[in-house]
Amino acid sequence: MLDLLVAAAEGAEEHAEAAAFGIHWLTPGTFVALAMLVVFAIMLAAGVPGIIARLLDARIAGIRTQLEEAKQLRAEAQALRDDYARKAAEAEKDIEAMKASAERNAAEIVEKAKADAAAMIARHKAASAEKIAAAERNAIAELRTKAATAAAAAARQLIADKHGEDADRKLADEIIAGI
Repeated sequence: MLDLLVAAAEGAEEHAEAAAFGIHWLTPGTFVALAMLVVFAIMLAAGVPGIIARLLDARIAGIRTQLEEAKQLRAEAQALRDDYARKAAEAEKDIEAMKASAERNAAEIVEKAKADAAAMIARHKAASAEKIAAAERNAIAELRTKAATAAAAAARQLIADKHGEDADRKLADEIIAGI
């Protein structure tokens, strides 16, 4: 097999490139180049570069449109973000105002409750004092009544003990004489 490779290598030195009509520059590579030139000429005559340019221009215009839409969307997104940030700041201020108002209301409610409790305690004290005074008055009146009743009973007893029929007659005669 090695012999075949050596023979092929020796024959390669003697190989000459084919030429058409005996002209050495009309080689297969020249024909391929000429065919390419003909294809390019046909493409130029058919306006293929203009078609390709129009397709590329349309593609570029589409990309520009997409870029403009993206810029608009970005601007809208930034406006929305700024709007939401502003609203969040306003909401934070509202929350602080509500918190301060709630604290003031709570303090007012506590103060009112304290005042109401103090007023209620004062009313209860006054009512208790009035009840105590009324109880004292009732006790004094009851004691007076008992004292008067006891005094009347004692007076009756004394009168009954010291006055007899004769004293009564004498007293009745004096009263009648005075009339």
